[in-house]
Amino acid sequence: MPIKYPSARAGLEGVTGSLPAPVEKPDAAKDRITGLDALELGGKSEKGSLGKRFWRSAWPKLLAIGIVVLVWQIVVWAEWKPVYVLPGPATVFEDLGTLIKTGDFWDGVRVTMLRAVTGFGLAVLIGTIVGAAVSRFTPLRAAIGSLITGLQTMPSIMWFPLAILLFQLSESAILFVVVIGAAPSVANGLISGIDYVPRTWLRVGQVLGMTGFAKYRHLILPASLPSFISGLKQGWAFSWRSLMAGELLVIVPGALSIGVRMQQARDLNESSLVISFIIVVLVIGILIDVLFNAADNALRKRWGLTGS
Repeated sequence: MPIKYPSARAGLEGVTGSLPAPVEKPDAAKDRITGLDALELGGKSEKGSLGKRFWRSAWPKLLAIGIVVLVWQIVVWAEWKPVYVLPGPATVFEDLGTLIKTGDFWDGVRVTMLRAVTGFGLAVLIGTIVGAAVSRFTPLRAAIGSLITGLQTMPSIMWFPLAILLFQLSESAILFVVVIGAAPSVANGLISGIDYVPRTWLRVGQVLGMTGFAKYRHLILPASLPSFISGLKQGWAFSWRSLMAGELLVIVPGALSIGVRMQQARDLNESSLVISFIIVVLVIGILIDVLFNAADNALRKRWGLTGS
């Protein structure tokens, strides 16, 4: 059949033939994928100088400290207790300043922190192993799942009579209570994180051939990190409280820790030093909490869970 408009068809073919097919640069697809990853994993970088960000984080804490000191001073002015029993902030801070300049004080801090790091490290190791095993094997969860929660809610001071019977007045008695107080929280945090791993991710891992340890190493553990870090933070709180109770109850000869020095100050009725050591324990706890919050915020930012 003859073409009615041969010239028009030829013109169209000429136009389409003259336009080259779009050629994509080799790195274009890679750039798009990288951009999508960056959009998914992290939002916009926080604006503002480092000083402004530090001030935004610090001023609520400073305000809280100021309120506590003010209430403390008002109670002292009201003469609720004699000054030698409840000294004022000025006296305590002066004694604290003198205390932190001594070498004995830092020796005590070293002993306490060494115990804390050792006990918490053992608790993390044991809690991670138990949590991974319980989350993987259903019969094991049915057997000891409730037991782990029960151990977590049990006051740590209840373990000290048994610890003293087992290990006498030794470092092992203190570490025993620290570990048994913190490990259940770590295990429960990991179990909770594994329970909330999306089933779709597990199926994708199975399709990719992930099995056994590789499945935990590359899929389950990274996905459960947010809950796991919360468990670590809670475990540290339990271990720190257990350690302070242990140092007051179990006095190991030759180990002059913060708790021992605080007990000595109480025996000598030096209330100012007692309050000074309370402040030291509080400050150490706050600093560790700041470290955990920094790790949690970095993880949330990595996962794109923070605001822009």
